[in-house]
Amino acid sequence: MSYFVSAGIEAVEGTDLAHVERELAILVAATVKEPGCIRFEIRQNLENLRRFVLWEEWTGPEALADHFRYAHTERVIGAQITRVIYNEKLGEIGARADTATLAAVPEH
Repeated sequence: MSYFVSAGIEAVEGTDLAHVERELAILVAATVKEPGCIRFEIRQNLENLRRFVLWEEWTGPEALADHFRYAHTERVIGAQITRVIYNEKLGEIGARADTATLAAVPEH
């Protein structure tokens, strides 16, 4: 069963937008090669170019948790060039997640 996440992020004020765009493109290219990654896309908001939406599909919450331990992910998070606006764990309509599954994935 797939595990879906959507997140909204924005470039931190004062950061160079072109730099943020390059770093996020590098992150996508590396992440899609991770075991357990089914889909990882980052789309840019056309009305506010400093905002981005992440669409993620993983084989399970463990694969997503592993994602945060890869060097390419740690590098982007550590650079503090973006901030998280929202982070949503998603399921099929009517699905309910148990608290253990929700707790398995770190909030970033």
